[in-house]
Amino acid sequence: MDAQGRGQAGDDNVDPADQWVFDPNTGNYELRLDPAGQAAARPSDRRAPGSRRAARKPGGEVDDTDTRPLPAQGGRRGGRGADEAEERPPGGRAARRSGSRSASASVAGPASRRKRKPKASGKKKALYWTAGVVGFVLVAGCGGAFYLYQQLNGNINKVDVGVENDAVSDGPVNVLIIGTDARSGKGNSGYGDAGSVGHADTTLLMHISKDRSNATALSIPRDMITDIPDCPTKQKDGSTKTIPGEHGVRFNTSLGQEGRDPGCTWRTVEKLTGLKIDHFMMADFNAVKELSTAVDGVEVCAAKDLNDPKSHLRLKAGRHTVMGEQALAFVRTRHAIGFGSDLDRIKMQQQFLSSLIRKLKSDAFSSPSKLYAVSQAATKALTVDTGIGSASKLLDFGQDLKRVNIDKITFATVPVLDNPNDKATVILDKGKAEPLFAMVRADHALAKGKKGKGKKAPVSKAPPGLVRVDVTNGGGPIGSAQETVDWLQNSKGARLSTNAGNAPTKLSATRLEYAPNQADQAATLADWMGLSKSALKKSSQNAGDRVPMKLTLGKDFTAPGTPIAAPTELPDNVQNVNADDKNVCAK
Repeated sequence: MDAQGRGQAGDDNVDPADQWVFDPNTGNYELRLDPAGQAAARPSDRRAPGSRRAARKPGGEVDDTDTRPLPAQGGRRGGRGADEAEERPPGGRAARRSGSRSASASVAGPASRRKRKPKASGKKKALYWTAGVVGFVLVAGCGGAFYLYQQLNGNINKVDVGVENDAVSDGPVNVLIIGTDARSGKGNSGYGDAGSVGHADTTLLMHISKDRSNATALSIPRDMITDIPDCPTKQKDGSTKTIPGEHGVRFNTSLGQEGRDPGCTWRTVEKLTGLKIDHFMMADFNAVKELSTAVDGVEVCAAKDLNDPKSHLRLKAGRHTVMGEQALAFVRTRHAIGFGSDLDRIKMQQQFLSSLIRKLKSDAFSSPSKLYAVSQAATKALTVDTGIGSASKLLDFGQDLKRVNIDKITFATVPVLDNPNDKATVILDKGKAEPLFAMVRADHALAKGKKGKGKKAPVSKAPPGLVRVDVTNGGGPIGSAQETVDWLQNSKGARLSTNAGNAPTKLSATRLEYAPNQADQAATLADWMGLSKSALKKSSQNAGDRVPMKLTLGKDFTAPGTPIAAPTELPDNVQNVNADDKNVCAK
């Protein structure tokens, strides 16, 4: 039985594990508990490594049948090689006789009456082994992922702004994206203002719709004059210090100045737009350099040769792939394009970001190495709020927002006017900005308003002195008609507006009735009042020269100057670009 002295085959002291033998007819190992019915194994029954074993059939015929190796066990006493290990029975005890090392073989003899023990086939064994390896790889992969998670987690800087929203929301999401002009970081000493602690140099408010079908990114001019509210900021010792607000200052001073943190810019944008912000992301010059390099460059377009000595951008007309320092120069340039203003630079940034989004959507995550590079670059460059202040939260946040299609992402610039008191700054164009903000607050997609073939050109507007309208109150607060007429005459210069008293019927929504030849007057009044297209009712016939339009204030009216309802299409003459538009070129 055993070469090391277990006794003879007929001994009662037989280990059942030694009775497992291979049956070539079934391809399985069987437990034979009746050793008296087994013939002694012959040397000729032993096979060389890799050979086939000849199994005897009744009648003496030889069947050239593939045999299955026994489960091998390493570290066997006696130093047996792999060839012999193949023939060991399951359980780790080989069937051995004294003075020999015969292998167990299949023999013809009386079959055991005992029920065969179920045993896995060769294919099942292979599956078990494969599953084990896959399991090992998964565990190893999870270990690597955990290491990567820890590494990315350590890259992220976060600021407690006193608001901690969940990473994932069921409703619309508003994300404040801030690019600072801080000079910190390798190779950045030549950029920005020498003594700057970092301003809100580039600011976008990204609104993602509730159903994740579209997104709007509003660029806020850094030199726009606005009000900064009081701002509570967390100090290093854990205390909270409230920084007093300011009236009539540049928007970019909402960050850095007087110790203001991103929470101050957060509150300034909320006050400006009426939108509640959920999260913020802040990055410096390095973000552009590292992200553009991580994705192997971003394609940009120049409609003419560009040479800006300030940003050091030099590009020939045409398409180029920029990365690193050249990418940063592209988003910083303004002196070589348009009128050389910050509004022109915003267009460059929107072109770059649109192209970067297309690149990220197309192939940035096509390989583990590229995914790693992008993840490293993004997390190292970002400072975020505590609501998304970890790699796992950022991942959840990104997974939630990635459903938006590129052609439904629209960049628009908050409308502004030249500041009559300071040529270096601008002021909010409320007539255009308020409808735009209302549209975003109402979760309406700007993408539907992009200009296309067959769309009618916008109607020209009549000067204020030619706007003739009768105002009636059909559901607004008491005195609304007179209040509106006073506002039109004194604030807008519409001297031909009159109070026509109460309307004969109540209306749920404000309505403006006009004739075809009054379309220019209607366009002017709709712009002032913030009327949507659904509020405009055009008659079929022209009106006489002195016949006024009819404005009926409905229950939706609150006060003159406040938009009646959110428009469903982008207001005219608001600069915008679709992220999927590959034909945008700097000029």
